[in-house]
Amino acid sequence: MENKKIEKIGVLTAGGDCPGLNAVIRAVVKTAIVEYGWKVIGIRDGYEGLILKGKTQPLLYDHVKGILSWGGTILGTSNRANPFAYTIKQGGKVITEDRSSIVLERIKELEIDALIVIGGDGTLSIGKQLYELGVPLVGVPKTIDNDLSATDITFGFDTALNTATEAIDKIRTTAESHHRVMIVEVMGRYAGWIALQAGLASGADIILIPEIPFNLDKICEVINERVQCGRTSSIIVVAEGAKPEGGNVVVKMIVDESTDAIRLGGIGDQIAAAIRDKVHLETRVTVLGHIQRGGSPSSFDRILSTRFGVAAVELLAEGKFGRMVCLKSPNIDSVPLSEAVQKLKTVDPQGELVHIARSIGVSFGD
Repeated sequence: MENKKIEKIGVLTAGGDCPGLNAVIRAVVKTAIVEYGWKVIGIRDGYEGLILKGKTQPLLYDHVKGILSWGGTILGTSNRANPFAYTIKQGGKVITEDRSSIVLERIKELEIDALIVIGGDGTLSIGKQLYELGVPLVGVPKTIDNDLSATDITFGFDTALNTATEAIDKIRTTAESHHRVMIVEVMGRYAGWIALQAGLASGADIILIPEIPFNLDKICEVINERVQCGRTSSIIVVAEGAKPEGGNVVVKMIVDESTDAIRLGGIGDQIAAAIRDKVHLETRVTVLGHIQRGGSPSSFDRILSTRFGVAAVELLAEGKFGRMVCLKSPNIDSVPLSEAVQKLKTVDPQGELVHIARSIGVSFGD
């Protein structure tokens, strides 16, 4: 697509929802209208809105009034609409088609001059492919997992962290009352940021993360030592992607048509069974699940989302396409999309946060 003066932009949210998406949409719409006099088209349900007709809507100034504090996304989202591998059912079979050419035609039909895509590594990888086909676009990083390496932090993470911490605080009181081992399984996919920081913030006794494989015997040994010292309850925070030494992650299900087909979950139950068998203590498991992705964004996430939204529009105005806005504290910066999706950001087992946790007696089960 040839470069031309921008008069109308499109914006979409794709992948899993998280707190702060509406704050980005609000900032994009307001900045585009107030600063540049552009029109804004909202694309519904992620990239599906560019594959199927009837899934777009104009976004006017009044449409984004009051949405700063809302969770979710007013545009809807989807993690099953990869235009380069779009799955459909035909003749009782599931087939995959490349519908990227349809996306290019839809962008042309809608007279969209540039695009802002808001999402995680899957969404941004698709954005990178569209950019390589000539679509002028920029990306905005979103994920509660905080696993994008090109930005110090992604919006949504802080809210998820606060939600997990509050939940663990509440679980602790019942653990102490009933003298139980309480296991809290949190999200994060293959990165342990939520588990590590929520565990630290809530005073967990054992934190299990993907980056440090655990030993079940060691976990039981730590619990036994606590019992012998008169500590009749224990809190274990486990990331959904945690795995035992020499073992694999626990896969809950496979969703073939999704851009992220593997769904993790169930590691907490496996650990609980081992503790009951080896230590003979009453053990309960709480899986926080999607509660971590919901609710009103924290003040930090509202501000970061707003900064990202404004910066994304400014990148378009400057003609700096194929980039992702990012936080390089204390400033908002940008990086090429190729760098943004190059690798996941995971916890350093020798890093400061792990060192701090070990220094105050937290076990990582190793």
